[in-house]
Amino acid sequence: MSAEDETPKLLELALTAEIFNRNPDLDVNDLTPECRELFGTDGGSEIKRPLFLSEGMIRRSTGIADACGKLGKTPVIVCEDFGQRIQVTSLEAAAGWFVKRFGTDLIKKNPTLAFYYMNSGLRDISYDAIKAENPSYEDSRAFLAQKISSIAAEDESLKPALDLVIISAPDEVEQKFEEFVCTEEQKRIIRKISTAREHREVLRRHRIHEVGKLLFVGPPGTGKTSLALALSREMHLPLIEVRLSMVTSQYLGETSKNIDRIFDFAKKLSPCILFIDEFDFVAKSRVTDDHGAMKRAVNSLLKNIDRISLIRDGVLLIGATNHPQLLDAAAWRRFDEIVEFGLPDRTMRLQILEQITASIICHCDFERIADATEGFSGSDLRIMVKEALLSALMEHRDHVTDVDMERGILLIVSRGLVRSQNWL
Repeated sequence: MSAEDETPKLLELALTAEIFNRNPDLDVNDLTPECRELFGTDGGSEIKRPLFLSEGMIRRSTGIADACGKLGKTPVIVCEDFGQRIQVTSLEAAAGWFVKRFGTDLIKKNPTLAFYYMNSGLRDISYDAIKAENPSYEDSRAFLAQKISSIAAEDESLKPALDLVIISAPDEVEQKFEEFVCTEEQKRIIRKISTAREHREVLRRHRIHEVGKLLFVGPPGTGKTSLALALSREMHLPLIEVRLSMVTSQYLGETSKNIDRIFDFAKKLSPCILFIDEFDFVAKSRVTDDHGAMKRAVNSLLKNIDRISLIRDGVLLIGATNHPQLLDAAAWRRFDEIVEFGLPDRTMRLQILEQITASIICHCDFERIADATEGFSGSDLRIMVKEALLSALMEHRDHVTDVDMERGILLIVSRGLVRSQNWL
């Protein structure tokens, strides 16, 4: 960031502190993520007033050095005690000087500033719209980490569960639901889950609890994990990812306890998504393992699935398997929705290609490529495009051609041939 860019940023921070201190109805979600990190939170959704600003805070949080020196020519800021306190001399004067000098770009990204300027009569500023676009604190890793820490402190028996799962905050998820190519049936089921979440109290009143247990089935690379992550971001729910093969302890007696701990932890973290991958591990264990401890572990898993509920507990349960034919009736009947993930048809392949290449300059015939990639999964198409882009970069080009795409297609085909080899 150049010195010219740093001055409006510094003044934005000073104005934010002053406006926030003057308006007790503003909360943590009126602060941008940058301001939350700068001013700190009180271990949750509360933030301590008054906010204050110093050179040291700014340097540590933003990397901007000598804030007072850079604000020295600004007539509406004063630095006291050798930079220990940076203050606005007059809010009205500072706000007028800021918008006159730097325009409204920063205001339109900062709910605290938007609140002040909208109430001051500045046109084209909508506080509600700007706050709605501001990332929620409850979606952040900072909020999630604090919540997890509190749960572990209250019940130390749940700590082993934290080593067996991967927990993602909604704002850490890169997959965007609007960029995910869904079938109409997938969209219908997701709308149903969204409706159930919105009307949880109605369903609870009528004792309808068996909603929100989804089983994703389909071959590898068809988007089962990606959709679970996209739902985390779309529904503003942290995601707990579990791979059943990792839960199995070398001390088999612990496996059942580990499963109980994971489900108990999900209920305490709620609302959240509990995503259980490799669900066919249950079927394999029931069929092939005669060990009593493992059978108890599998029974523990099935019982926990019975006892968890989106309506009662706020936990959306998603199981995923590449081998649905291995699941017996006891496993199937635990889920109220089976969501199929097939290989994409030609229309879906075209849509996926358009999404993947949205930021890439392509001189390609996508219609021909869609015809040539029958049998490719969404993951295959992403690998193909990655290979095509690398091919173009190796030849010092900023655009991808049909020749590059052909190289990507050949890579996927060769991978399939190697995978089909029988080396025995």
